[in-house]
Amino acid sequence: MNRWNERREGAAARSAVRAVWVSGLLALALLAGLAWYLWSLEPGVIVLQFAFTPKAFGEVIHSWSPEDLVRYRRHLPVDLVLLAAYGLFGHLLVTRTSLFGSSRQPLRRVASWFLPLAALFDAMEDALHWWLTEVPRFGVPMAYAASAGFSVLKWAFIVGFGLLVAYALFRDEA
Repeated sequence: MNRWNERREGAAARSAVRAVWVSGLLALALLAGLAWYLWSLEPGVIVLQFAFTPKAFGEVIHSWSPEDLVRYRRHLPVDLVLLAAYGLFGHLLVTRTSLFGSSRQPLRRVASWFLPLAALFDAMEDALHWWLTEVPRFGVPMAYAASAGFSVLKWAFIVGFGLLVAYALFRDEA
């Protein structure tokens, strides 16, 4: 019976690692595809993400052609799949691999939520961008500020996750 349990645990471990790889590769492929798809937008999407005011947001949108705006709006549903993939990847990487295995439990628990939280803020930003780019919106400056604020939080969690992974990798080497 012990040998049966070992086989079952081995299969479960392989399945967990496979899920990490699949979610990570899906996120990478979607990111590369969206980067290629949006490459021609000038100014770029990152500038729009950090447009805290209606004026700054409008300057970006109005420098795009109508076709560029359609291109931007068409990417948003695919971006939802991307954010689900990278959120899942981050959670699985921390909880299903040995990367944070020797870490104290609180660090592992905190790290496991960084990319899912980034994905949540990304979804909130996307929802506002969908609404704000549908028609001109006047008298709602807080919506523009909230959208950019969600972007700041998203990027902070993404960078923070990268730093935690680097910490975990270098800590294990030391």
